[in-house]
Amino acid sequence: MFQSVVQLQRLTEAAAPPIELAVVVPTLNESGNVPEFLNLLSIALAGIEWEAVFVDDNSSDGTADLLRSIAREDRRVRVLQRVGRRGLASAVVEGALASSAPYIAVMDADLQHDEEKLPRLLDAVRDGGHDLAVGSRYVGAGGVGEWDSKRHQGSLWATRLAQRILKAPLSDPMSGFFLMTREAFMASLPRLSGGGFKILLDIVSSSPAPLAIAEVPYVFRTRTAGESKLDLMVVAEYLKLLADKSIGRFVPISLLLFLGVGALGVLVHLAVLGTLVEEAGVRFAVGQAVAVTTAMTFNFTLNNIFTYSDRRLRGWRFVKGLAGFAAVCSVGAVANVGIGSYIYGTNVSWWLAGIAGSLVGAVWNYVASSALVWRR
Repeated sequence: MFQSVVQLQRLTEAAAPPIELAVVVPTLNESGNVPEFLNLLSIALAGIEWEAVFVDDNSSDGTADLLRSIAREDRRVRVLQRVGRRGLASAVVEGALASSAPYIAVMDADLQHDEEKLPRLLDAVRDGGHDLAVGSRYVGAGGVGEWDSKRHQGSLWATRLAQRILKAPLSDPMSGFFLMTREAFMASLPRLSGGGFKILLDIVSSSPAPLAIAEVPYVFRTRTAGESKLDLMVVAEYLKLLADKSIGRFVPISLLLFLGVGALGVLVHLAVLGTLVEEAGVRFAVGQAVAVTTAMTFNFTLNNIFTYSDRRLRGWRFVKGLAGFAAVCSVGAVANVGIGSYIYGTNVSWWLAGIAGSLVGAVWNYVASSALVWRR
C-alpha cells in the first residue's frame, strides 16, 4: 500500500510541468507586503510555471513564519531563513542557487517593482536571445515615481559612477529588478563580490564576456508598508563595490580599507595622547596606554563596520573579536619594532626603517585579522 502511494506521488510530480522561472526575493521585515506581493505575482505570471524563493534575513516582524504558513498552502512559495548574516547580494546568490529554474528574476517584496513587466523581461531573455533583461527607470517611459529631487539626483550620480566600470551599456545599473538566464548567472558567480546591495552591477561587471542586455521601462512605485533600507551604510557598500570592481583586481579593497582605518587610528592615538599629556597633565606612560587602547578599539570598530561588513561581529562575538584583534595587533607591534630595528641596523635611515616596520606590522595585522578575527 505504501509503495503504491509513493509511486502515485512520483507520477503526479512527474506529470507536473517543470518550473521555468524562479523569482528570488530578498526580505527583511516585509510581512506587511508579502501577501499582496504574492497575489500580484500570481496574476502577472498566469500561464508561466514559476516559484518564488524568499531569502529572509531573520526578520523581526515574523516575515519568515508568515511565508512558511503560506508555503504550506502554495507549493510555489519557498523560504530560506538566514540567521547571523545579512545582505541583499548574498541573499540573491543563495536564492538563485537554491532553485533549478533556467530563468532567474530578482525583485523586492516592497511592491515598488512592477511585477506586470515580468512577462516582458522573460520574453526578452527566453525568446529574444538576451542574457539579461533589466527593468529600467531611465529608459523610454520609465520613471522614479514620487522621489524627491535629492534622492533622484543621488541616484543619477550613482548611475554615472557605475557606468564608468561596466562592460556593457546599461541605463539603470542601480536597478534591483531584472531577469537573467542561469548560464549568465553561473558565469558571473565565481567573480562576484557578493557584498552590498547592488547585485545587478556586480553581475554585469563580473561577467567574463559582455552580456546581451535588454531594457524594459517601468515606473518605480511608492512603498506602502514597511521601511526603506536605504541609509548611509547602503551608500558605503555601493562605493566599496565600485572600488572592488575597478581597482580590486590589483589590490584587495579590504586591505586598502584596513590601511585607511589604521591611518585614522594614528590620528586618534595622537589626539588622545596629546589631550591627556598636554591638557590633563597625565604621565606619558599612562597617556600612551590609554591612547593605544582607544585607537585599537576605534580601529576594530571601524573595520567591523566597513572593512568586514559582510562578516560583522555583534553582541558577545564583538567583545571576543576585540580581544582577538588586540592580541593580533600586539604581535604586529612586535614585528614592527623587530623589522624596523633590523633594517635600521643595516645603516638605513631611521624614517625608512620606521616605514618598513610599520608596513610589515600593518600587513600582518590585516592577514591575521582576516584569518582569525573576521574569518568566514
